[in-house]
Amino acid sequence: MLRYESIEELCETAEKSGRPLCELTLEQQALQIERPVEEIYEGMRCSLQVMREAVADGIDPDLRSTSGLTGGTAWQMQQRVEHGETLCGRMFGGALARALAVSELNAAMGRIVAAPTAGSCGIIPAAVLSLQEERGLPERAAVLSLFTASAVGMVIAKNASISGAQGGCQAECGSASAMAAAALVELSGGTPRMIGHAVAIALKNVLGLVCDPVAGLVEIPCIKRNAGGVANALMAAELALAGIESAIPPDEVILVMKRIGDLMPVSLRETADGGLAQTPTGCALRKKVFGE
Repeated sequence: MLRYESIEELCETAEKSGRPLCELTLEQQALQIERPVEEIYEGMRCSLQVMREAVADGIDPDLRSTSGLTGGTAWQMQQRVEHGETLCGRMFGGALARALAVSELNAAMGRIVAAPTAGSCGIIPAAVLSLQEERGLPERAAVLSLFTASAVGMVIAKNASISGAQGGCQAECGSASAMAAAALVELSGGTPRMIGHAVAIALKNVLGLVCDPVAGLVEIPCIKRNAGGVANALMAAELALAGIESAIPPDEVILVMKRIGDLMPVSLRETADGGLAQTPTGCALRKKVFGE
């Protein structure tokens, strides 16, 4: 029985059972809410489909947010991918385009999956869908990887936070990046320990990341941070799959993230009273949207 107390518990339970973490999470969720496993799986499959649709709808040259501040960058990135112009290859470029697409669709009031939040909604879809396409993986594998991501997210939410208002963007895009890294390792056949190290590596790279939305809107710099989040997830998974370990265990990293979030001034926790939101350009954009 998974209790989501720690990443260590998740890893140990999976190791002792000899089964993938995704399967254990699926079964535990079904047991917890007293629903058939097939019904829980179908719910997650529907979530993956919404993610896929959000990518398709978000890659639109004419898409613009309600504020008018953002839109169209996913299409720009996708053009580089399609023309073979990316610096790091088709999969990496495609992951960036997908992350931007879902985030821009969110800003345009489109339908997305908050994974784990609306502000970080592009990271997990970009990671999972990009690897699925690159390797021609079956839908079931992609769906199951989301259960692994959700298990990691529940541990983070329980021991720290997934809220930008509470812990800064490290708690939103950082948590999503760690969850995405876990899903990538699962999809690649990595061990439970590799999943734990990927989570730790991903989170360590974003410790202290503030939440400073320009004009108080989930657009600038949030959309491009989603692209950064999936890039970070790919790197963390790649290292972990190579057998590279985090010197600091994932649960300790999660607790540190909480402590850092608690130390952050309120101005850097989704209030738009600090950081990029208070730059001259940030203030000018706020006036452009809301007036004096």
